[in-house]
Amino acid sequence: MPAGETTARTPEQHPIKRKEINEMANFDERKDSFEKKFALDAELRFKAEARRNKLLGHWAAGLMGLSGQKAEDYAKTVVKADFEEAGDEDVFRKVKADFAAAGVAQSDHQIRRHMEEFMAEAVKQIKEQG
Repeated sequence: MPAGETTARTPEQHPIKRKEINEMANFDERKDSFEKKFALDAELRFKAEARRNKLLGHWAAGLMGLSGQKAEDYAKTVVKADFEEAGDEDVFRKVKADFAAAGVAQSDHQIRRHMEEFMAEAVKQIKEQG
């Protein structure tokens, strides 16, 4: 072979068949698609949890007799409480403790049920907004 020439092969000449190359490309496309979906799902979940917490905060504020700006400020504290640890327990504990301090009678089940209902509502609202 003369100096400077390469022995590069076209895909048809390579030992890996064209079908296998296409399958690998399809796999990479599927992997990228799953990664994008995971990222979108994570973003949706984050937004939905924040919205759920705001709805929960407004509900709790109403039960504690807060209204107007005080209710809005309280709802913001519920949203911020979710950044203490992963999961929903930090939000649950905050609302439960605030209810206890305010003398509001709500069972654990009632609080958790409202958290679930507000999550469904938050997801619905976000999907409607596009």
